[in-house]
Amino acid sequence: MAWKPLASLDLSGKRVLTRVDINVPVEDGQVTDTTRIDRIVLTVRHILDAGGMPILLAHFGRPKGKVVPEMSLAPLVPALETAIGAPVVFVADCRGPAAEAAAEALPAGSVLLCENTRFHAGEEKNDAALAAEMAKLGDVYCNDAFSAAHRAHASTEALARLLPACAGKLMEAELSALEAALGAPKRPVTAVVGGAKVSTKLDLLGNLVEKVDALVIGGGMANTFLAAQGVDVGKSLAEHDMTDTAREIAQKAAKAGCEILLPRDVVVAREFKAGADSEVVAAEACPTDAMILDAGPDSVAHIAQVLDRSATLIWNGPLGAFEIPPFDTATNAAAAHAAHLSRDGKLVSVAGGGDTVAALNQAGAAQDFTYISTAGGAFLEWMEGKTLPGVAALG
Repeated sequence: MAWKPLASLDLSGKRVLTRVDINVPVEDGQVTDTTRIDRIVLTVRHILDAGGMPILLAHFGRPKGKVVPEMSLAPLVPALETAIGAPVVFVADCRGPAAEAAAEALPAGSVLLCENTRFHAGEEKNDAALAAEMAKLGDVYCNDAFSAAHRAHASTEALARLLPACAGKLMEAELSALEAALGAPKRPVTAVVGGAKVSTKLDLLGNLVEKVDALVIGGGMANTFLAAQGVDVGKSLAEHDMTDTAREIAQKAAKAGCEILLPRDVVVAREFKAGADSEVVAAEACPTDAMILDAGPDSVAHIAQVLDRSATLIWNGPLGAFEIPPFDTATNAAAAHAAHLSRDGKLVSVAGGGDTVAALNQAGAAQDFTYISTAGGAFLEWMEGKTLPGVAALG
């Protein structure tokens, strides 16, 4: 997909409307986790260093088109100033006379933070009139919020079509990583997809089996696939009404030449709690009164063998109930192996979505993956093969 990088535009003296994701946790008026703020610094500093004036547009929470004081962006100013290393001016709207005056008066070397775009009902409706008012604030549009790119909102889609548009540094890194993983990857490509339900990842699985060479299925989803093969999964979490669908996905994979890896052995327990008594049994030997809560060591060894011969890895979701030890063992071991291969330059590894980031952080593997996406829904929709409006608008 065609899009212009930030570095391709002349920003000197330009007001750069920059859509960012700074939807950070705030308690008692203080930002408690600056991760998302830290990730926009490269883009904002690039604009400042190029002589441009960054004007930040962002949403916060779900105010549903109304002004909700508790969802104001004003408390983020101190954290932004610390991270960016520049003065941040706040204006209590993202459109209209006050915002326009603030944009006009913004001193060189400073950043303007506009109030929550979702305080306007037109934001989530992708309202052209609201986008036109926002466009009055700037000369150039930069989208650095890949995490909001799957939404066709006024500040992500309509606005991008009204000004010269480009992708910010974070957006550029995200798009480049995903292109390397699914667009034009080095082969063989392996995908790891875990999670509770097949029903929430139908589009994802359907797209991946035609794009990858091997698909590892873990978590509750694997139980559904095992049940589809006639395996008694006892009291395990499984969607028995989805077994026909699981068989259809398996048939589609076979036709496309994609190998599906299901657990060969499993960790079972009678209760779901930390430190519960557990045992390893063959996948087809789950006791009727037990639950499958993780993949077993033979399954992990099989996954490691597939990773050893892979050039690219896409990872979404854990292999077991990773929140509770010892049912995090398979996820931790497979993630550590992928991290080792990535660190040695033998594997391009891209991960993201849902519990994935938490699972890889817990495994101590995240820092060695080639790229970790924190975009959630946008990452999943990209993996599903869907067009992201916020990216398409940059073309």
